Amino acid sequence: MGAPDRILVVDDDPGLGDLLVSALGFAGFTVAAVTDAAAALRAIGAGGVDALVLDVMLPGIDGFDLVQLLRAKGEEVPVLLLTARDAVEDRVRGLRLGADDYVTKPFSTVEVVARLEALLRRARLGAGAAADDGTLRVADLELNEAVHRVARGGQEVRLSPTEFRLLHYLLLNSGRVVSKAQILQHVWQYDFGGDSGVVERFVSNLRRKVDDGREPLIHTVRGFGYSVRVPTP
Repeated sequence: MGAPDRILVVDDDPGLGDLLVSALGFAGFTVAAVTDAAAALRAIGAGGVDALVLDVMLPGIDGFDLVQLLRAKGEEVPVLLLTARDAVEDRVRGLRLGADDYVTKPFSTVEVVARLEALLRRARLGAGAAADDGTLRVADLELNEAVHRVARGGQEVRLSPTEFRLLHYLLLNSGRVVSKAQILQHVWQYDFGGDSGVVERFVSNLRRKVDDGREPLIHTVRGFGYSVRVPTP
């Protein structure tokens, strides 16, 4: 077995931070905790962070700003957001900025562990694709697994790790329709408890990044799911 995955908890609530450190440590992770975004940036910059558990409500630079900063710097560390249960707009905003998943408060530590395991599993699968030099193409959209790069019309498209996995799955099935349930199974690799809305939000993110101002390649087939294809005249 390899070394334990290293988790960084970013939360300014000492009680919640201690709870997460204890629960994740008991689950077999190596865990560190910081209380603000500046300390999180230093820890990630120094290396040794495999995933981030990030509270949205932080002093100074909040969780949203931190996700945006990380993605702008090209940091692909998986991010699990902690959000308020009734703040749907917060969850949507976080996903659009590049977070990979979220857990609503109050939460079960068992759920946090399960979602972290799934995020890390997806990240390892993405890294394992480096041995395959193949490129998936539809029209002028290209996804190269070996260098983890997406381009549209020759211009690079920056995606979060989960967005990359979603686009990869859609391109593998280009020309076919895949359902939300299939996407949840193959991209997230565990059941979201019926929250298929997360698929809609990630597809919306992809459309903004891949199709904005160009001929649409990502299509909704109402009542069935989604498809990547060149539209017929």
